[in-house]
Amino acid sequence: MASMRDIKRRKGSIQSTQQITKAMKLVSTVKLQKAKGRAEEVNPYFNYMYHTVTSMMAKSGTINHPYLKAGESKKKAIVVITSNRGLAGGYNSNVIKLITGSDIPKEDIVLYTIGNKGREVLERHGYEVKMDASEVIEAPTYADASAICKQVLSDFTSGEVGEIYLAYTHFKNTVVHEPKLMKLLPVEFNEKEETKEPDNVLMNYEPNEEEALDMIIPKYVTSLFYGALVEAVASENGARMQAMDSATSNAEEMIDDLTLKYNRARQGSITQELTEIIAGAEALS
Repeated sequence: MASMRDIKRRKGSIQSTQQITKAMKLVSTVKLQKAKGRAEEVNPYFNYMYHTVTSMMAKSGTINHPYLKAGESKKKAIVVITSNRGLAGGYNSNVIKLITGSDIPKEDIVLYTIGNKGREVLERHGYEVKMDASEVIEAPTYADASAICKQVLSDFTSGEVGEIYLAYTHFKNTVVHEPKLMKLLPVEFNEKEETKEPDNVLMNYEPNEEEALDMIIPKYVTSLFYGALVEAVASENGARMQAMDSATSNAEEMIDDLTLKYNRARQGSITQELTEIIAGAEALS
């Protein structure tokens, strides 16, 4: 059985850790409220942009445009959004599993990472990291998303990569966060979209298809990047808040258990001392 000194030392250490987890929970809660508001504002635009563009493509017939067909390269660009810090439960590992557990061969993946945690782990697994923009996740802006989009689309149109994917964590609510792997380019749509309306007509573009798509597709990709960044920040803080809440509760249980053990050890020590005193008194009588 551990000594009273050891128990007291361990209890003090856990209490110090509990104070840290409580503070981190409070900080994450405050950050979550702000991030949650932004995510809820951006999410409708994020969803409508995706469905609008895919619906347009379904009604566009056969258009020969670089953004609408896979490149000759077998390389697939994946923009991976994780966090710069840990202590967020399974938040980072769930996104990483989307990459490592996908059907895409490792040698065909080119990563554009946002977040140090994802970059570090995926580099250790041998994945190629073409670009890192980890500083963006601290306070993402639309301009940041536009800069990333410009780089990725440049590599796509130049033939360095043939497809573009996005791996991030979708923010459903405070406690539910869903990791997602989306294909952005070439734009894919459900074939049923073309025939779900009997009087469906082809989309008309002015002044022409190429000029219109040169404007629409970059805005589409940028909007999805920005929406994913905002949702990722909210998901990260929600996951960290839950993790720190669980850690605080676990620390409380450990402190209660150590308090009980300490009291038992103290009671045993007192009993032993009394026994020795009584035995000594009897020996003198």
